[in-house]
Amino acid sequence: MKFLIHVTHGPEDPTRAALAFLVAKTALEEGHTVTLFLAGNAALLLRDADMAKVEGVGTGKLKEHYEAIVKAGGRFYVSGMSAKARGMTDADIQGKPAEFAMPKKLVELAVDSDRMFTY
Repeated sequence: MKFLIHVTHGPEDPTRAALAFLVAKTALEEGHTVTLFLAGNAALLLRDADMAKVEGVGTGKLKEHYEAIVKAGGRFYVSGMSAKARGMTDADIQGKPAEFAMPKKLVELAVDSDRMFTY
């Protein structure tokens, strides 16, 4: 199955942010295709400094989940508007399987997915 995980909570809610990445990691381990779309404060989760400090209560370390997602072929889209509003640049996602995208891409991904989760 194809899963889309739409994440809108970032470093301010580490448990929910880490849970989204944990679910993505788990789905990939089960053989599913996973795409994550990060919007709002979740855009910050791909910044190295933020990624390193986010750890959820009972949901683990975001960076460990991120690394497993990347290794398993997961893909990230980051809301371009959210990223710009939070001062993110291309350097924040350089070298990561991620790209900035607009709401149209989120709609396309939702239509193409079998299931969608929102955190």
